[in-house]
Amino acid sequence: MAMTDVTIRGAGIFGLSIAWRCAQLGARVQVIDPNGAGAGSSGGVVGALAPHVPENWNPKKAFQFESLILSEHFWAEVESSGGLSTGYGRTGRLQPIADDAALTLAKERAQNAQDLWQGKAGWRIIDAAQAGPWAPISPMGLLIHDTLSARIHPRQTCAALVAALGTHGVAIKSEGEDQGAVVHATGYAGLKELNTGHSRLIGTGVKGQAAVLAYRVTEAPQLFADALHIIPHANGTVAIGSTTERDFENPDTPDALLEDVIDRARRAFPVLEQAEVLERWAGVRPRSRSRAPMLGAIPDRPGHFIANGGFKIGFGMAPNVARVMADLILENRDQIPKGFRFEDNL
Repeated sequence: MAMTDVTIRGAGIFGLSIAWRCAQLGARVQVIDPNGAGAGSSGGVVGALAPHVPENWNPKKAFQFESLILSEHFWAEVESSGGLSTGYGRTGRLQPIADDAALTLAKERAQNAQDLWQGKAGWRIIDAAQAGPWAPISPMGLLIHDTLSARIHPRQTCAALVAALGTHGVAIKSEGEDQGAVVHATGYAGLKELNTGHSRLIGTGVKGQAAVLAYRVTEAPQLFADALHIIPHANGTVAIGSTTERDFENPDTPDALLEDVIDRARRAFPVLEQAEVLERWAGVRPRSRSRAPMLGAIPDRPGHFIANGGFKIGFGMAPNVARVMADLILENRDQIPKGFRFEDNL
């Protein structure tokens, strides 16, 4: 049997994306997850690929911007290889402008976006009437429209990655031995394990609850208001999310907090008032202490690497995470920016 070059432990979005990039570069890869692909928070329902605002620019925001720009090509290759759709679409985003202060800030950010987004995406102010009935309620009758935000279907994406990996002879195993370089992409469970071996908190889990509604606006922009993401998907549904719960007892059980999210969404976006709720979802997302993904080599464990802590931005970060981690593992080049490095959280 041929020796494996890379073992990926964890079949969430980080693990599968890194496996895909390594396989593309010719590595022999195995992916091991006792629960299967997308079994944790990567099997959620929202799929908002939303950028940081264009201000106070830093390496983290630049890394995410690069990843969002990479996304269209990255996911198109996955779909072409495996034949399954990820549900990716760069459909943009609308946000209401509440008052004069918010309008001033929106204008400043529009100017910043011209420079920071390098002409690859835009941030502008429009009349709410231009968005038609899909527009969120805006006290000033104005909206922010950015063209960088995109959507992706989390479950479809995990399935598409599995199919693409299959064309390279990579299957998802429930168990197996470490061979070659080992990448630990084990999400919330992995963070809990790390915490037990260190004197300070490395990361934690944050519960999120979301819902899927039956409403067909397949190519409409996503909406953001009242801390809610409203994401129209290509399959004729709209996802709403999500809560941010640091204290919880039942990690995968929806409860009254989700009902509040649904009610708020319907008040903010009246077009959803009569939409049927098709699914209620809850899960725990891995959050590093720095809130940025933790990437890099594990100190004192030669040949072992980590990719964890995606929290709310894991799917948006995945293309760039896959790129830098595959380069680090296979070519011994480290392009991971400060703030993302694993040792920054130790």
